[in-house]
Amino acid sequence: MLYQLLISYSDSISGFNVVKYLTFRSMLALLTALAISFIFSPWFIRKMKVRQYGQVIRTDGPQSHFSKKGTPTMGGGLILFATILPSLMWMDWSNTFLWLILTITASYGVIGFMDDYLKISKKNTKGVSGKQKLFWQFAVGFLVCYFHYEMNHNGVVNIPFFKGNGFDLGPWYILFSTLVIVGASNAVNLTDGLDGLAIGPVMINAAVFAVLAYVAGHATISEYLKYHRVVGAGELSIFACSLLGAGLGFLWYNTYPAQVFMGDVGSLPLGGALGALAVFTRHELLLVVVGGIFVLEAVSVITQVFSFKLTGKRIFKMAPIHHHFELKGWPEPKVIVRFWIISIVLGMIALINLKLR
Repeated sequence: MLYQLLISYSDSISGFNVVKYLTFRSMLALLTALAISFIFSPWFIRKMKVRQYGQVIRTDGPQSHFSKKGTPTMGGGLILFATILPSLMWMDWSNTFLWLILTITASYGVIGFMDDYLKISKKNTKGVSGKQKLFWQFAVGFLVCYFHYEMNHNGVVNIPFFKGNGFDLGPWYILFSTLVIVGASNAVNLTDGLDGLAIGPVMINAAVFAVLAYVAGHATISEYLKYHRVVGAGELSIFACSLLGAGLGFLWYNTYPAQVFMGDVGSLPLGGALGALAVFTRHELLLVVVGGIFVLEAVSVITQVFSFKLTGKRIFKMAPIHHHFELKGWPEPKVIVRFWIISIVLGMIALINLKLR
């Protein structure tokens, strides 16, 4: 939008040439998203309180969470607005990756909104059934991944930290990439259980993928680093920076004790967006590293369920694993910050992949 307008004047006004640089537009997108969050968050929180759109708390959860009942939720809707608008403002509309990742983000946002709305209106924690959510997540994800595969018929999955071309899944790559996006979406959703716990790693992942997208889309840098090239992927760094800026603005109000919760309208699309960034930049397996906190949360739930069904015993005091540490006596802020620290370390390890390949 603004990019197309300003670039049209670049020939006559030399100062507008600066918008040609991805790094410049990425920083503008980050600042725009941050400004949108700061401007609209107070208004949004007031509206949610007036409409009594408060969080419904699980009765089987930690007792320390009962006091959070009624805290405004669906703050993820503001994150989406603050991510999508700057992306449209500063990204190149002719870039197909823009529309693919916005399709995932917006569609998963609708799924999450329906889930949150049903929870609030019915005053329970069930919302949309798990099967229905998975059906629509897979349906949207499959269509996007099918279109992505048809763009270049490239089904190669790169192996992190190793040189080479990876392994080619052929058309099966469509199903694989769909699983990556859906899995990331639900993993972030499981992580969203404490004040600021999910948004911290989401921002760290966004920052890492901003770098990876820029490198993958830059012909000279990717060649110098002997890195796989993805034509057009550099524009995704703008989306990633928009997500980072929106997350920073949201964290201002979501940090402990939270004034607003993310809700499924935030966690499902943010996870889907991270999965899409991994797929479109050809870093599907690296997402397991940089998103290790999300993987840990998801695995803790899976192992807890299987253990209880097979043996009748629970591995953790409660799943997801952040509740386990709470029940062990860790204060909520300690759990949050330590998970952030782990996520930062994993992000740095993931960036080492740039030089080890």
